[in-house]
Amino acid sequence: MYQLDLETIQTILQQHDLLKEIIVDKNWHFTLPIEQKNQTFTKLSYDSRQVDNQTLFFCKGAGFKEEFLAQAMTNGLTTYIAQSPYEVQALGFIVTDIRKAMALLAQEFYQHPEKKLTKIGITGTKGKTTAAYFLKDSLAKATNNKVALFSSEETCLDGHTYTRSHLTTPEALELYAQMAQAVENQVTHLVMEVSSQAYKTKRVYNLTFEIGVFLNIGTDHISPVEHPTFDDYLYCKRQLIQNSQKMILNQDMDYFNLLADTSTHYHVPYVTFGRTQTAMVQITDHKDTRNFDLQANELDLTKLEGSYHLGILGTFNHDNAVAALLVLQLLDFNPEIAQQTLPKTVIPGRMHVIERPEQPLVLVDFAHNYLSIHAIGELAHQLRPNGRVLILTGSTGGKALGRRSDIAKALSEVADEAMLTSDDPDFEDPFAIATEIKKQITSDIPVTIEIDRQKAIETLLEKATVHDIVAICGKGTEQSMKINGRGEPYAGDIAIATAFLNVN
Repeated sequence: MYQLDLETIQTILQQHDLLKEIIVDKNWHFTLPIEQKNQTFTKLSYDSRQVDNQTLFFCKGAGFKEEFLAQAMTNGLTTYIAQSPYEVQALGFIVTDIRKAMALLAQEFYQHPEKKLTKIGITGTKGKTTAAYFLKDSLAKATNNKVALFSSEETCLDGHTYTRSHLTTPEALELYAQMAQAVENQVTHLVMEVSSQAYKTKRVYNLTFEIGVFLNIGTDHISPVEHPTFDDYLYCKRQLIQNSQKMILNQDMDYFNLLADTSTHYHVPYVTFGRTQTAMVQITDHKDTRNFDLQANELDLTKLEGSYHLGILGTFNHDNAVAALLVLQLLDFNPEIAQQTLPKTVIPGRMHVIERPEQPLVLVDFAHNYLSIHAIGELAHQLRPNGRVLILTGSTGGKALGRRSDIAKALSEVADEAMLTSDDPDFEDPFAIATEIKKQITSDIPVTIEIDRQKAIETLLEKATVHDIVAICGKGTEQSMKINGRGEPYAGDIAIATAFLNVN
């Protein structure tokens, strides 16, 4: 059983200079009265609906209200941690940073599971999930399935069982609970996507990765509720570097010199990959985008040299595969393992191909920002150089507002025709979102707005000829649409497209 006592809580908060005061019976202290020190907790929570007298409760979030704490107390709550004191009859630890406190106390409560796992953190604007699955499959073969996965698509805690994920990087309490479960399941390695929000909201505070991977950087997640500027977005992602023991960097990406300088400053050794001759591992792409070759420019990386084959299309996926190969090398596993696993790896919602005789070629992908939609468009032109590229997309409501202009830019550069539709509009009007994108498209291409996503897919497929490619972007394998704060049932892009092509 996991537990945490009051004295340990006080010690950790004071050691990290987080404790402001302790409130006992509305009296303020900096150390606990002796009679209070032995109380223990067997649960951690920030949900006031899920507490009892054995729960340590965290008052977190900009929307937190004192009434939530009062509700928790009716369920037996005795102790809370918050950034501000509340006028309640409960013991309160008042801290300077609630999220740092959550991360540190979760580590202690779950007996530091992070120290019992080899952790690989992957960040980037696109490709995190693909790289994570490539690596997970290779490590699974190398370790007899002793690999956990925390991705935006799925979570696996035992090497075998997969459940749907809700966040790219879970909140600290869930993060360490999942790590602890993985350790109980005798897992040895953890492959983990690390979002910019994970650092922005300190979900991974005080967590060190044995290996960090930085795939690429582009503009995304810029909004009042995420990152106010690109500078803030990049700064948050860069924090992976100083919290990793070794780094793998894409030498071709924008701001590479900044990332390399950061690694050097924090004394974090790094290896590089890319298509430039100075990269430590150099990629040569083939015309068949499932194939590529590697040449090593460093003696200790020569095991990686050779030819590789993927089961999915796109030269941009070569970067994701090479990142996985470099992780294997740095962990002293034979890269030949990946030559067996890479052709078999399937990534949910990424580069799903629907191909029928005498029908347009259809690509279904989670692509939802400039880099990913542009890459899909370039691939489509490469696959069908004599056909048109028809792209269906939309943008989320209430967040990542900068995506709309970025999507318009990508469509202007790579689409021959565009269909704008709903993609989790939440509390916004999907027609208004689509209109905002349409106004910023600078090329002279046909643009249609149809907010009914199923009708939009069917309409675009009906327009396409056998020579064309239709790229359906944004939802991937998702089977719900977020509308007015709720996930409404949605048939799914793949199911809709497949059914339409089978009928027609």
